[in-house]
Amino acid sequence: MSAEPIWEPVMEQPKQDPIDMLIAIEEAFPTPIRPEYVEGTAYVPPFPNDNHNDGAFELTYQFRAAGIRLAGMGNGYRAALPDGTTVALVGPDFYVRRRRPTELDESYYKAHKGWYPIDLLALVGEVTSTNLETDTGPKYRAYAAAGVPVYVLIDRRSKTAHCYTDPVLPGDDPTEAYYDTDTKVDLGEPLPLPAPYPTLDTAPFLEN
Repeated sequence: MSAEPIWEPVMEQPKQDPIDMLIAIEEAFPTPIRPEYVEGTAYVPPFPNDNHNDGAFELTYQFRAAGIRLAGMGNGYRAALPDGTTVALVGPDFYVRRRRPTELDESYYKAHKGWYPIDLLALVGEVTSTNLETDTGPKYRAYAAAGVPVYVLIDRRSKTAHCYTDPVLPGDDPTEAYYDTDTKVDLGEPLPLPAPYPTLDTAPFLEN
């Protein structure tokens, strides 16, 4: 999930498996958290504020109200290189899955200690707090490198909403990935998404 007030990097260039590193971070903190791992760095996100959570929930509801039943919140996803190296462990603010997890997906989840394969995702969404650079940088590139077809970004700092599509990975380096298309509107305006998704009402993010 995105952070409030800021993502704090706690470990870089780990010498242990990123999954085990995040488990160690979770066990070290007294309150329940879900750290994430992107581009070689683990981050511990503080709790987001109410406008962030309420808006993310509202967008998830809009998908479900439009009949997109596989929209959800709360799961963690793992992206890996062909050789099996973990490159990202992320918990999007909201998402739409391609399918409900199969027995194979649940076996993957168990083997990777609580992380589903990122190829389950057809659409992913983030709502910025003061972690703007993470959502527009490392996580943007991680989603593109993983081939997630649609990335919805609610940028509360610039008061804009983005629908990124057409992911491109020009080489073997995930940090060079990007989305070729950016549909951008001001917050408060409807954000069009590709079919079969609904046009999103972004007005809830103007309430606070």
